[in-house]
This record gives sequence, C-alpha cells and structure tokens, in this order.
Amino acid sequence: MLTSNFSGFSLEAGTDEAGRGCLSGPVVAAAVILPKDFTHPFLNDSKQLSEKKRDELRPFIEENAIAFGVSFVWQEEVDIINVLQASITGMHRSIEMLKTQPEYIIVDGNKFRDYKDIPHKTIVKGDAKYLSIAAASVLAKTYRDAYMAKIHQEFPMYNWQKNKGYPTKEHRNAIREFGATNYHRKTFKLLPEQIKLDL
Repeated sequence: MLTSNFSGFSLEAGTDEAGRGCLSGPVVAAAVILPKDFTHPFLNDSKQLSEKKRDELRPFIEENAIAFGVSFVWQEEVDIINVLQASITGMHRSIEMLKTQPEYIIVDGNKFRDYKDIPHKTIVKGDAKYLSIAAASVLAKTYRDAYMAKIHQEFPMYNWQKNKGYPTKEHRNAIREFGATNYHRKTFKLLPEQIKLDL
C-alpha cells in the first residue's frame, strides 16, 4: 500500500523520470501534486505495471491531480550535461510547469539539487512508496513510451516501439547493422565492443 504524504504539507509534489538507461531518445521527467484523498486500486511504481495499466492510469492521474508537469530533456542535451544532470534538470522543469507551486518536493532516488527555496527529500525506491512519486513515474514513462513509438515509425529497424530505446540485444544488433541515428545518445556506449563509432 502506497503512502499519500511524506512531509505533512498538503501541496507536496512527487517527481520522477524515465529513460535514464536508454541508448536513444530523451529523458522524460514528471512532477505531480495529488489531492489528499487520491486513491487508485493499482497505482504503483510504473515498472511494476503493464503498459495497458499505465495507459489507463495516465488520464486518471491528469484529471484528478491538483497539478502535473511533464518535461523532455532531448538526447543532444543529455550528451552535453550527462544523464544524471539531465534527470535532475528534467525534474526541475516539470516542477516549474506545475500550475500550483508545491510546498514540499519528494524525489525518487538519491540525487537532486535544491529547487528554489522549496524543501525536498530524496527517497530511494520512492516510486514504490509514495503515491505522488508513483503517479509521476507513470506520467514520465507513458509520455516517453508514446514518443518512442512515434519515432519508431521513422526508424522501424531499431524496434523502439517494443524496446523503448533500452539496450536490448535486438536494439544493439540493429545499431551494429544500421549504425546510429540522430536520436541515439552519442556519449553512451552503444555497443559493448565499441571503441569509436563514426557518428
């Protein structure tokens, strides 16, 4: 059973990201403020849910949240600032998008930078503990997956519709055969044997 609140503040935002470990596409972050009485029978860490359940949850979260924001940090920026900074930057941007400013921020994971003067707490596996972080994880994942399915149409040989840009054997074999695209992260080790790819 997930907990509804960590801090005691009613305007507590949960934030999380998706796509850190991918070889291609953006890091997507979300922030969500939920009402105190928010419940849903199967809301959990997005990684524990089927794609169908995540897709069902997304409109429910958006309709019932006090506020939510979703931001994309594109692969070019990930290459410039590194993936950890991209995750934190994405979370900051999604908090910035909230139409109601939070009084407190809870963050999935153990790394964050101060956002304005709003107090925060990092929580390892927070997406499996707190409803607002779980909701943010669902939004980040569904928005990212939808984007990867869209660019799959342009480059079907990588099967991003299925692997979402993660380093599956199939994805790496396609990189081996067809090379890298402008959606691939140039600073990531795209192939295990990679010394230098012609990018």
